[in-house]
Amino acid sequence: MFQNKSNAARAFKGLLTKRSGKLFFALCVSLLPLVASPLFGQELSLLDESSKKGQVLYWDTLTQSGVLEKNGKQVSFRAGSNVILLDNEKFAFTDAPQIANGQISVSQKFIQDSEEWFSLRSSSGENFKVGAILIDPGHGGKDPGALMTHKINGKKVTIKEKDINLSVAKMLAARLKAAYPQKQIIMTRSSDVFITLQQRTEIANSVKLKDHEAVLYISIHVNSSLDKKARGYEVWYLSPGYRRTVLDHGKNEDPKLFPILNSMMEEEYTTESILIAKFIMDGLAAQIGNLSSSRGIKAEEWFVVRNSNMPSVLVEVGFVSNYEEAKLLNDESYLQKTAFGIYNGIAAFVTHFERSRGFTGTK
Repeated sequence: MFQNKSNAARAFKGLLTKRSGKLFFALCVSLLPLVASPLFGQELSLLDESSKKGQVLYWDTLTQSGVLEKNGKQVSFRAGSNVILLDNEKFAFTDAPQIANGQISVSQKFIQDSEEWFSLRSSSGENFKVGAILIDPGHGGKDPGALMTHKINGKKVTIKEKDINLSVAKMLAARLKAAYPQKQIIMTRSSDVFITLQQRTEIANSVKLKDHEAVLYISIHVNSSLDKKARGYEVWYLSPGYRRTVLDHGKNEDPKLFPILNSMMEEEYTTESILIAKFIMDGLAAQIGNLSSSRGIKAEEWFVVRNSNMPSVLVEVGFVSNYEEAKLLNDESYLQKTAFGIYNGIAAFVTHFERSRGFTGTK
């Protein structure tokens, strides 16, 4: 929860919900310097007012946007904009929140409009669920991906990325199917065939979901570098610098609102992927231990994930160019550890999401 302190409010919060079968959340990633200061006119401190009314406030200082949550419902807003999103399903107009002296200030009308929405009964009592998990083994067929020949146990062995990707993906899919027989566990390829990047994202975006269901996209790859000492695993998410069109332009009543709504939605896709990446990194670290090293969570505009309209991450499981790591990647038991680590990360995210009914945050 936000702590109401006069000198600062610290936040590292995640908020998830779902719109049209996709997950969303706003993640506060830095300190918010909220200080006690006089407000002019009828402006009120949103931090103070939300606390009084039992609302939970999530704020992202980088994007100047936030979310209020109460009774399983939410209001998304942005400083300086009079448009608010209600449960990511409809929009309304109210007085624009402002930033003054490091404090979020709002009008009484903003508070009243938010409370009116929170007082409405939810149209459905169903919990949000992850309905599908799509696993994408990178490369395949005529595209081997990264490859390197090493002398292992006295024999020359050519290690191909496409083979490692597929092996880990199959192991991961088997674990997920056993754990979640009621969910769709889909692979973009289950054999050594070539699939274009466009086809992969089309597969992802065509997944059929029920109401209140979400889909996750996990792409598996292997690294290579001219630096033979480079080693370790890492998870990439879509950079905030790339802006996807995540809303259907034709469904907006006012075309002038489209850029605002799309930007708010897209920010939630990006930050949501960061949370999934963190869970996977934790899972890999627990399974692999000191056999390899973590290179951290990183951002990039990968084509394979940037066109998928859902939370998506790309996992690099190791370097074929590093001799010691190449030997590990050629070992089935090590690949099992890798797959189990990714599985544990996904399972932790699914549990976190579903227990919270689509709204999550640290407590």
